[in-house]
Amino acid sequence: MTHAQDEFGGLAAAARQFEATKREAVGLAGGLTDVGLNWCPAPGKWSVGQCLMHLATSTDAALPAIDRAIARARERGWRRAVPVRYGWFTRWMTGSMEPPPKRLMKTFKIFHPPTQALRCEDVLRTLSESRDRLLERLRQSEGLDVKRAIVVSPVSRLFRMPLGGYLAFLAAHDRRHLYQAQQVKATPGFGGG
Repeated sequence: MTHAQDEFGGLAAAARQFEATKREAVGLAGGLTDVGLNWCPAPGKWSVGQCLMHLATSTDAALPAIDRAIARARERGWRRAVPVRYGWFTRWMTGSMEPPPKRLMKTFKIFHPPTQALRCEDVLRTLSESRDRLLERLRQSEGLDVKRAIVVSPVSRLFRMPLGGYLAFLAAHDRRHLYQAQQVKATPGFGGG
């Protein structure tokens, strides 16, 4: 994957993060029992398993919107334009996802992780498969104008971001929830083993 010149590092930086997410998830959850995977630090807080499943399910919910942006760019013949600099909203949204969180954000219902008990092997497989789907979208985006192609959020048609910015946002979102899962494991009383 070539390196696009943009302020977030282009598609290559997003690809590195999505590959890292798969490895880090194994490091976070691979040695846990199912009890540890589902341990919550407090009522209303997410477990390690829920943090990882949220990454998988929220990305999968956004894939149709990403696919539409890619398809439109191809139909219109929008080819790569560099360097890419995104607007304030894209920069602010992506920055707001970076860990450690500076403020709490409410998760939209369609992105909530499952509440039932999770199994470690299922969580890791689901997350890995979701990241593989996302990496495929990155490959499909190669050569396209990732600033002109717009992703319309599945939550609200008013929430729109350039494709490249949205992929950077998802990469930052991965970092945020991997950090959250690390914090769960660092909580006194964590029942992981």
